[in-house]
Amino acid sequence: MKRKSLTLNPFFKLKLVFVFIVGLFLFSCAPKIELDPESQSFYEYARLIMTSEESKMFRQLRDSQARKEFIEEFWAKRDPDPETEENEFKNEFYRRIDYANKHFNEGTPGWKTDRGRIYIYMGPPDKFEEFFSHNDPEIRGSILWWIYYDYELVIEFVDRRGMNHFEMRTYSGDFFGAMEKMKLGQIGLTEKGVKIHKVDFDLFFDEANREAVVSLPVKGFHFLTEGNQLVSRLTFDFYIYRTDGQKVQRFKEKRYLKLEETELEKMKVIELRFPLNFVPGDYYFDCLVMSEDESFPRARKIFEIKIKS
Repeated sequence: MKRKSLTLNPFFKLKLVFVFIVGLFLFSCAPKIELDPESQSFYEYARLIMTSEESKMFRQLRDSQARKEFIEEFWAKRDPDPETEENEFKNEFYRRIDYANKHFNEGTPGWKTDRGRIYIYMGPPDKFEEFFSHNDPEIRGSILWWIYYDYELVIEFVDRRGMNHFEMRTYSGDFFGAMEKMKLGQIGLTEKGVKIHKVDFDLFFDEANREAVVSLPVKGFHFLTEGNQLVSRLTFDFYIYRTDGQKVQRFKEKRYLKLEETELEKMKVIELRFPLNFVPGDYYFDCLVMSEDESFPRARKIFEIKIKS
């Protein structure tokens, strides 16, 4: 099959080669830390999907008990259905690693290859194309395209030496945005595969009133109707740490929203306030938003908050 033309922004190509490939090199050369066997087993793979904040915190934890608590919470934050014993996200993550090792081994374990890591992040492509005939003199082997419709992504792999060793060369779409969603666990597993939650939200600390203020976009809601009012039942799960990894507090709080339609028409965001009395310092606020009535998609975000007074 002859290769078609893939239109890509040259800046994206440069960014991909520099950030992703160099990033993998830095990942493999990450500073060694002394870990107990359980923590080492976890960190070996889970650092693939750690956010930068989580990686920083984990590397600063100095005892096995603190790391054990971190590991439990790491998976709990990503569990799409906490009411069941099974953690579907965790199971799918390790299934993808096993698949990558079986199908993308290139002399190194499959999960360490470009194709393996993309598979772990994105799952199986919706469409796969391989071009054995092409006009690229730098490529002796074939060229692969992995196409993801939900992510709106096309990823190109090339076999430069003709030895079935593929490297990712270019992409079209929001590659890093999709990867960040996987890291946050901001996906839902369905019978057809992966459904992506595209909602975003903000958080800041109101020092005058000693409150964390969460701002949710109105357009992200699918309100239910009760009588003449629109309602949403939300649960907020906060994990709060110092930036050195020390856990400060975890709490859950339910909020029941009840609004008139005329009231909602004037709003772009809905602000919810949570009283917190912390001493000055630098914190990570890891906030998970869930809805028991599916009126708001599951969303998670980590905020670096500086409390001055």
